[in-house]
Amino acid sequence: MLTTFRADMHVHTCLSPCGDLLMSPKKIIARALEQRIDIVAITDHNSAENVSAALNAAAGSPIVVVPGMEVCTSEEIHVLALFENLSPALELQHLVYDHLPGENDPEVFGEQIIANERDQVEGYERKLLIGATDLSLKSVVDEIHRLEGAAIASHIDRESYSVLGQLGFIPRDVRFEALELSVNITNDDARKNFSTYAGYTFIRNSDAHVLSDIGKQTTALLLEKPSFGEIRMAFGAEEGRNANI
Repeated sequence: MLTTFRADMHVHTCLSPCGDLLMSPKKIIARALEQRIDIVAITDHNSAENVSAALNAAAGSPIVVVPGMEVCTSEEIHVLALFENLSPALELQHLVYDHLPGENDPEVFGEQIIANERDQVEGYERKLLIGATDLSLKSVVDEIHRLEGAAIASHIDRESYSVLGQLGFIPRDVRFEALELSVNITNDDARKNFSTYAGYTFIRNSDAHVLSDIGKQTTALLLEKPSFGEIRMAFGAEEGRNANI
């Protein structure tokens, strides 16, 4: 039997330099429980280092954590990478780190805290996570698919850091599983403005950088169970599964 699950698949932790310091994995899971969210994806900028802590923090709870990250391509396009488990997310992180120049200046960009599931600081990431990699959009999306993940075009209605804002179109050789809408656009305006892409699945997430934003925008996923395979099927509207905004 298919059931509706509430998903917020774009959440930053205190690892993202623009994330609030209170965005620890433990507090994120607690907030998701308060908001009655079923599925949360941890998607820090260019890193998956806090995903493990979020998985541990959610253990024993009804929250399903989807490992991921938000990669910034050489074109300064943000792409959400979602995976079934931690291993491919860390493999993508390794590639991203190899192609991510610069060192973070905490006084300019903010702290990049690596936390554990007990709200303790494990360390600080020194890579400039807020920066852009030298990986092209196509190479990033192809790598996500090689790792059997799902590639989502982040906040396509924004002028900055979106595929449409940077390029003005979605290249034919780049395959996204879904397109994400930000809080800045209504469903009606999105259907009108992006009618060219009506064949895509549109989703909404909070893109939360502070605890109070978690769950402000969610996607209703009609699934048999809250698994990554079922989420992929919902993106493709397969066998009755779907994603509704």
